[in-house]
Amino acid sequence: MSRPLAKKVLLIGWDAADWKIINPLMDHGLMPTLEAFVNEGVMGNLATLQPMLSPMLWNSIATGKRPEKHGIHGFIEPDPQTGGVRPVTSTSRKVKAIWNILTQRGYKAHVLGWFAGHPAEPINGVSVSDLFPFATVKPGETWPLPAGAVHPESLRERLAQLRIHVGEVQSAAIVPIIPQAAKVDQEKDHRLEMFAKILAENCSIHNVATWVLENQEWDFLAVYYNGIDHFCHGFMHFHPPRMEGVPEELFEIYQGVVNGAYRFHDMMLERLLQLAGPEATVLLVSDHGFHSDHLRPRGIPKEPAGPSVQHRRLGIFAMKGPGIRRDERIYEATLLDVTPTILNLFGLPVGEDMDGRVLAQAFENTPEVDRIPSWEDEAGECGMHPADLRMDPEAAQAVLQQFVALGYIQEPGEDKKKAVAVAVREQRYNLARALMNGRKPGEALELFLALVREWPDEVRFAQHAAQCYLTLGRREEARDLLRHLVDAPVSKQPSESAQSVPSHPDADKSRQTESEPRPWVDWTMGLLCYEDGEFERALEYLQRAAAAEPLLPDLHLAIGRIYLRMGRTEDAARAYERALEIDADSAEGLHGMAVVSLRRRENELAAEYALRAVGVQHYLPMGHYHLGVALARLGNYPRAILAQETALSMLPGLLNAHRWLNALHGRAGGDPVKLVHHRKMAQHLQKQRR
Repeated sequence: MSRPLAKKVLLIGWDAADWKIINPLMDHGLMPTLEAFVNEGVMGNLATLQPMLSPMLWNSIATGKRPEKHGIHGFIEPDPQTGGVRPVTSTSRKVKAIWNILTQRGYKAHVLGWFAGHPAEPINGVSVSDLFPFATVKPGETWPLPAGAVHPESLRERLAQLRIHVGEVQSAAIVPIIPQAAKVDQEKDHRLEMFAKILAENCSIHNVATWVLENQEWDFLAVYYNGIDHFCHGFMHFHPPRMEGVPEELFEIYQGVVNGAYRFHDMMLERLLQLAGPEATVLLVSDHGFHSDHLRPRGIPKEPAGPSVQHRRLGIFAMKGPGIRRDERIYEATLLDVTPTILNLFGLPVGEDMDGRVLAQAFENTPEVDRIPSWEDEAGECGMHPADLRMDPEAAQAVLQQFVALGYIQEPGEDKKKAVAVAVREQRYNLARALMNGRKPGEALELFLALVREWPDEVRFAQHAAQCYLTLGRREEARDLLRHLVDAPVSKQPSESAQSVPSHPDADKSRQTESEPRPWVDWTMGLLCYEDGEFERALEYLQRAAAAEPLLPDLHLAIGRIYLRMGRTEDAARAYERALEIDADSAEGLHGMAVVSLRRRENELAAEYALRAVGVQHYLPMGHYHLGVALARLGNYPRAILAQETALSMLPGLLNAHRWLNALHGRAGGDPVKLVHHRKMAQHLQKQRR
């Protein structure tokens, strides 16, 4: 066991928090607590997973494992007690979370409000479920606390008193963020009630967090706030600049809500840091970001979990404490790295079955990392529930209605059998997408094809199946799957899932037409033609798709790749530049510009683009390879060797990387043993290719 690097660890989750909004606020002195936090520690982007659904992501954060391992695949699941559906629960998770592992090792661990955290788990500390703050009664009525919302039971009544009902949120709490609240006709416009509800729920969780920090022994505390995500889903379309279709009078009233929500979280952060004390190591994370600029979608897909289209691929990561570097930016972090890093802070081994890694670059001194095969095999009480634990039906309905209000699920209705079928379908779909994201296209394909057979009108299933076929090199099967959809207008395709609804209730609904093209069909056909070497035809498809959906950066990236293959460097540069105009954090766009720069012999610029690319997305073998090429041309041979070795660690069969390492080790100061190894590998791979 390694030496512990932290005395206490505080993990704070801000759902959907995004540096794109935070940085301007910090620059203007409007988030002073977080600004001081990052100046005293490290900060960086936190890459998310697909699909970007919060219950899946927050449980990956808590376990260090992908969804196919932890077992939570969406918002709802069949309820074996009622025969209907229920929200995913703490019993849905098949593996130990960080608080279970720490309980097993005798640490005092607390977890408050975590997504899919009901019933509260019997850990060695206080556990408050995500159902704890939900108001299920009108103001003035007796407000019962759901069974299983608090552990230990002895604290149930004390903590229940810390809740704030939506009816208790008065104008004094609303006006600082919505100064023109008095202008709202609350008979017609219910946004103030929505605002008050989100505020009350997050204050309730915050009250418990401060009480625990003040009154309980603690080694670890994790607290989750859903406020930023919920405020953004409700009010992002009012965020400046004003979106097309948003009435000016409503924009004037609600334009400050999103920024105000962030500032409110900054105030809550201040109190948490005061109570945690200077000796605590604090991690602040989000599961994904939220589009706040020109990338805000024009419409929301009419499918379960459609609002996730508003989510951005990069969340936030910040950490400070003893032994953590100060005022530094770190790169390459993913949400899977949070639990391994916390284990390392406590001097505990990381499970080899965890998909994340320790963020060693955040530490002043590189930490030792111990490993065990799996924490699942470690015996001892860990505070997990039996899988068949019953959930309070009334509380479950309250959660379901919140998911409906946010647009993440459809109203289950009275037909329980249909509701269960839809829930199972979406779980399988989300699992298949997670497998595809985890580079398991074969397993994903089996699930997608089964969904295509059972739900032939759901074109999204065919889309993903075709992408799996492409990834597996089975192009003819992909073509057969999509042939009947090519050039067909929406009105001839019966699925509702690929259609869009306005992204906000004030949008101009006339823009959403039945004859709107399906750009993904052209997109997929373009990729098929590209794989077949039909570059000109591929460009026709992709450019048609880009004309229909001009703000999808991945379309411009695909066009750039084709132009590079055709040797049309300047055309490729324009495509990649357009992708980066849309999304400046596109790793593939940055990598594409690195390749363009290498072709132009602009080696310093190529190295800069490549460094930025692998900073955004560490697992980018060709990004490391081209970084190595640029560094070698610049004469920086040690770093060039490191870059090529990194590329090979990700893609061992990369022939040209072996060739470069053969050449680099052949120079003065090179390693003759490695020279021989890479020369043999290059010869072997070349022979295999022939």
